[in-house]
Order: sequence, then C-alpha cells, then structure tokens
Amino acid sequence: MTEAAAGAPRQQAASQGRPARVRQWLGRAGSDGHERHTLALIGKSTLAAAVSWVIARDVMVAQSPAFAPFSAVLIMQVTVYQSLVQALRYVGAVAVGVGLQGVLGLLAGPHLLTFVLMTLAALAIGRWRPLGSQGSQVATAAFFAFSTYVAATSDAQRWSQLGQIIVLVLIGCGIGVVVNTLVLPPLRYRSAEYGVHTLAHSLCDLIGDMYPALREGKLDEERTRHWRRRASHLAPIVQQAQSSVHTAWESTLYNPRRLWRRHRHRTSFDGYQAVVDALERVSQQVASMTRSLDQWRDADADREGVGFARSYGDFLASLAYIAELLSQVDEDRLRDQAQQLCEAAAEAQRCRDRLEDDARAGSLPLSDPGQPYGILMAEATRLTDEFQHTCDVLKHGVDEAHGCEQG
Repeated sequence: MTEAAAGAPRQQAASQGRPARVRQWLGRAGSDGHERHTLALIGKSTLAAAVSWVIARDVMVAQSPAFAPFSAVLIMQVTVYQSLVQALRYVGAVAVGVGLQGVLGLLAGPHLLTFVLMTLAALAIGRWRPLGSQGSQVATAAFFAFSTYVAATSDAQRWSQLGQIIVLVLIGCGIGVVVNTLVLPPLRYRSAEYGVHTLAHSLCDLIGDMYPALREGKLDEERTRHWRRRASHLAPIVQQAQSSVHTAWESTLYNPRRLWRRHRHRTSFDGYQAVVDALERVSQQVASMTRSLDQWRDADADREGVGFARSYGDFLASLAYIAELLSQVDEDRLRDQAQQLCEAAAEAQRCRDRLEDDARAGSLPLSDPGQPYGILMAEATRLTDEFQHTCDVLKHGVDEAHGCEQG
C-alpha cells in the first residue's frame, strides 16, 4: 500500500522580526510568485503614472493633470485582458458622468438643484451592469465635472475643461494599457497549477487525517464532527482554484508573451479546468463521506464493523496519495507525474475492489439503508471514478502537448 509521504521538515526555523521578514519577502520576490508579480505591478503602475503626468502637465498643460496618472494606475490590472476591459468601462463611466453634468449644467445652471439631479442620475446609471466595478466612477466623474463647471468663468471654458477631463482619462487609460501590454506583461500559466496545488493539498490533509483513525477504529463524535466541519470548508477553496484557472487563461488574451517560443507549447488550460472540476466533485463526495462517517457511531460494536473501517482506511490512504501527487503538479515534470498518477489511480481501484470483496465476504448489510456500509461503498466508487478521471484528464493533456511538440 502506497501512502502519502510526509513533507520534508524545515531544517531551521525562520527568523522573526520586521527586518528579517522584509528580507524573506524580498527573497521570495526573486522567484515566480506572488511577491514578484506585486513588485512588477507596482513598478509598471509607477511608470505609467509618471508618463501620464508628463504628458498631461508638460505637454497638454492641463489644469487638472492628475486625472491622467490616476486613470493609468486605476486600470493597471493583473492581466492585459482585464486592463482593456476595465479601461473601456472606466472611460465609458467617466464620459457618462461628465456628459451628464454638461447636459444638466446647460439646462439648469450651476445650482444646488442641478447637483442633486446630477447625483441621482449618476448613482442610478452607475448600477448599469455593463459598467461592472467601474459603475461608481460615473458619480465620481460627475462630482469632479460639477466642481470644474462651477469654477469656470464662461461657457466656453466650462465645455473646454469638461472635454479636457475625458481626454486626460483617455490618455491615462491608453498609457496604462500600453505599459501593461509591453512591459513584463503578466502571464499567469502557473496560477492554474497553484489552484490545483491548493485544492489537492487541502484534500490530502483531510483524507490523510481520516484514514489512520479508520484503521484504528476511532470514530468518536468529536473526531467525525471535526472532519465534517473541515470538509465544509473545502467549498471556498474550490472557488479560489476555479478563479486561479480563469486568471491563468485570461492572462493569455492579447498578451504578446504567449507568442514567445518558450510559451508556445503549454498544456491546455482546458486540462487544468477539467482537473479542478473533477476535484470539486471529489470535494463534494468527501463532504458526503464525512457526513456518513459522522452518523456512524457503532464501528466498534462488532468485529465486522471494525474490519470494514480498517479496509476503508486502507482505501482512503490510496486516495490521499493521489491527492498528494496532485498537490505537487509541475508542468515541467508533468509527463512523468501523469504516469505516476495513473499508477496510483489503478492502485486505488484495486483497493476499492478489495474493500468491496471484504465487505461481501463479511456479509455486511450493504443494501440496508439504515446502515452506513452501502452508502460508504457507493461513495468509495464515486471517489475512485473521479480521481481516475482527474488522472486521465492530466495524461490526455500531456499527450496532446507532447504531440504538438513533435509536430
């Protein structure tokens, strides 16, 4: 029986204190992780803001040059695609807000009643779904436009300054998108792996705690309730994994780095999506299994129950090993890992078959709905099938990528 191996222990505890933690953070920034992406985003935002400020203040000699760098930083997103989407939404929101103030100001003048009507209309339009998270910018732009409108001394100056706000926003958004596209464009292939790692590791931890207790027949109420609570916490982790895969796919849209030779042949994100979908179903099955175990109170009441619990623990140990392998998925080594996963899935299938044979040989009431044995056997079958499907999906993605490289 192959079981999940314990991770290598830390040889030395990390140093504490603010200076030590800063050094550790900067050290992690040297790798392709969250810290490095954070530094890159800060640097690109600073560059975009500086260029926007120079154009707005020194070239255009605008009266409110801050609109340009503010817009550039606001639409600097984690992916090029999101930068484009948010830029379009933000420009649309600002144009609507400024235009709203211009129309109402022309009709009613720079009075309190105009401000109230403008605020009501801007807040209502800001809830329009296509504007998304930029909907609040309609009211913000309208307020700035009203302030500019009131301060102006003539109608010509008012319209000129309102138009200048829109131009500054266009310049800032344009520079932000260009910088994000051309300067270290974010390509989050690894975030898909990270989503799989996190979810699989959580499953491995939970199942890894369950199978030793089952082997020893320790199904006390406190323990099974704890398993059930932990299984219920898998749902938000699944959502994070789904979001990670979506971000990885989204980062390739309009991204020039996807054309580089080193990024051309990559395992399809459809494969990662299918893996996360399968692990989501595994999480649901594990949650169902913990509910069944939580309702099982007589595992130590007879010898057959103890034997079934022990066999079920052996079966879960094989699943914990698969989850551990999935928590270490590395696209650079995925070909070898896929083969290892397939072998582990075959071993899990053999464990499930032995579990069923032992249950039938022991004359357990598998068809009795009042007993947990039949339900647990059904869940074992579904868990085995889902893990097998997960391994098959990864292997299929590896085979397709290998075929593309040969082609």
